[in-house]
Amino acid sequence: MAVARNVLIILALAAIVRFAPGGGDTAALVNAILFTLLNVVFVYFGVRFYRERRVDIYGLGDRGRLLLYGGLAAIVLALAATGRWLDSGAGTLVWIALLVGAIAALVTVFRQYREYG
Repeated sequence: MAVARNVLIILALAAIVRFAPGGGDTAALVNAILFTLLNVVFVYFGVRFYRERRVDIYGLGDRGRLLLYGGLAAIVLALAATGRWLDSGAGTLVWIALLVGAIAALVTVFRQYREYG
């Protein structure tokens, strides 16, 4: 019974978004607000992690920090431009290569941290 009620609520909300004047614009606004809040949460946890692990990060050395920051920046860049890069074949290959390189850099940093940490 509860599942049927929940399905009806979702269908009612979808009908409101579809048929109400300005419903699509309101849905886009709510989506943008939720996406912004999600980004704020990611940044907050990133800052917390950096503050708690600052000594470990500086202990990686210059090369390790370069790989760490470069890998994270590459992931952010790839995720930010996903829509544009996946529109073409060459862009898709560059996107995949960028993510593979970033993940390889982060794995290298993790191995270095585990070896010397």
